[in-house]
Amino acid sequence: MKIDDYELLLKLNEVGTIRGTAKVVLISQPAVTQRLRYIENYFGEQIFIRTSKRLKLTPIGELILKHAKEVVEKEQAIMNELAQSSEEVQGTLSIACSSLISQRFLPAILGEYTSKFPKVAIDLVTGISEDIRRDHKKYDVCIIRGEKLKESTNERLFADPLYIFDTEPFPKDELKERPLISFKSDDSMHELVDHWLYYHQHLIKPLKTMTVDQIETCKQFMKQGIGMAVLPESVSDKMMEEYPHIALTLDGEPVTRDTWVCYQEGAKQLPQVEHFIQALNTTKFL
Repeated sequence: MKIDDYELLLKLNEVGTIRGTAKVVLISQPAVTQRLRYIENYFGEQIFIRTSKRLKLTPIGELILKHAKEVVEKEQAIMNELAQSSEEVQGTLSIACSSLISQRFLPAILGEYTSKFPKVAIDLVTGISEDIRRDHKKYDVCIIRGEKLKESTNERLFADPLYIFDTEPFPKDELKERPLISFKSDDSMHELVDHWLYYHQHLIKPLKTMTVDQIETCKQFMKQGIGMAVLPESVSDKMMEEYPHIALTLDGEPVTRDTWVCYQEGAKQLPQVEHFIQALNTTKFL
């Protein structure tokens, strides 16, 4: 059994389908099926039962999966120890990153980082900050939006001002009534917007709220004149030159969405982690 086989078992259990796993690990569906058959033959036991919805572990499969997790964790631990003792930066760097940051900034940061440290293996997961907070201990580094991460070291990367955009002007002394388009985010983002709208209800009144899955969809809906949208400066690009907008402020201060890099105590002892955090802290985000 190779370490890749154990990692495949863990991924199959995480994703839940052979087809989905094939997409994640970038090999064909028949190849995944063949490797699973080899693993089950190796142990002489059935590991998964296929149902209409997802793969389910057999009782024996649960024992094998526990073993697989221990093998992968031990492999990762020895690789990290070797990375610490080596002058050359290597090992695995596991990152959980906010979708917005991963789309807007991370490609350039990782491109430069991997060029500088080609022996570092990158293990990347992206998603909304709320989901990352729930599983943050699985990763070396978390990049999240909104509130800081509890029980972690947090360094603020930048404060992202919020603006409300529309295709129609914002009158100064008249009530503006328009639909509001929002995108899927964590509760802290929605609380910021709701708080601002509450204190500006004499100027802006959402007729209804439409929620879309991604921030890019939200932008495109706004550009088509479907309604207003509150967007951070980091994704507004040239929109400020093209569309009516106002900055969100309270008591004269801008309403911002903070972005943090978070990590567990001792994580910086790994050279690959320390260098990545340095790369983040030297990046000009806005």
